[in-house]
Amino acid sequence: MFPRPILLVVMALCSLAGVAVTSAPAQAATSQFRGMNWAVLGDNFSKNPLVIAGLSQTDSNATVRAKANALYDDMAAVGVNTVRLPINTHTVGTAWWENYRGAVDAATARGFKVILAYWEDGAASGGKITNLAAWNTMWSRVTNTYGANPNVYFEPMNEPHGYSSADWRNVAANWLSYHYSAVPSRVLIGGTGYSQDLRDICTDSRFNGTLLSFHYYAFFYGPMTYDGFRNHAQTRLGNCGSRAVLTEYGAPMSNGLNYADAGSTDNFVRYVRAITQVMRDNQMGGTYWPALGGKRTNGGAFDWYSMFALSGSGTNLDLTVRNASGRDRIRYGWGL
Repeated sequence: MFPRPILLVVMALCSLAGVAVTSAPAQAATSQFRGMNWAVLGDNFSKNPLVIAGLSQTDSNATVRAKANALYDDMAAVGVNTVRLPINTHTVGTAWWENYRGAVDAATARGFKVILAYWEDGAASGGKITNLAAWNTMWSRVTNTYGANPNVYFEPMNEPHGYSSADWRNVAANWLSYHYSAVPSRVLIGGTGYSQDLRDICTDSRFNGTLLSFHYYAFFYGPMTYDGFRNHAQTRLGNCGSRAVLTEYGAPMSNGLNYADAGSTDNFVRYVRAITQVMRDNQMGGTYWPALGGKRTNGGAFDWYSMFALSGSGTNLDLTVRNASGRDRIRYGWGL
């Protein structure tokens, strides 16, 4: 592949010569992403290798693949075809990375899409890249490995809230220029703040060929009505709902809430019903947070937002849906 500066010259010369040069078509919608996040139990902000829930750092690549396939079978049964996985500089390039890759490769082998997203290396990093050189080295390794795989997508940074809008857009644009083996149409650029607002990214022409990563949680904001949530989320998408993927959204699945109740006065129910309607209105895909793993709530045993309860041992693992009405509403948001 040509380095990006040379590629631009070649395209310009071809254009002058009357040769048609095409780029990747713009996404008409992103409803092809029907996904969930697979996270570390305790969350993905870590100064250590990322070992996602259900795996052990002593697992071989073959064991990771076997465990992943068992879990992907149960995810696929509810309509999942995409998994968002975390990476950091303490994972990629290590011996564990060679084994962790089994979760990526098992997904793509079955036709799943995989979104690889960078989590800052420790929650104390303040929403900024901890070590720019290490971050670029990490991404070079990842994009060189998976740049030619059409089922792998790249998210340069999760929730870049430590940067101003202008600074984050410069960081992201520089990433695109540097990592030219990452096809822009398979890159998800996070919104500003906690990936909460796409309007500045949407209007920045440097990202015209990319997808956009959007996060929307009830706890980001005060209580709202159903219409309030729906209008608020749509506003923050700007004019880029057709290019956005809702890479994080979630609500309690372990306390019996009824997400099928259109008349509910519960804020979480109103929120989930509203954001899934926004997804459906925009034909926008999403990756629910989380399938399993995540922050230790519910007495520290699991994340009460997690869609599934994990059981089994060894490579014989099973997932059980915690809340059928929540599952059904997520499927509705996917367009199913």
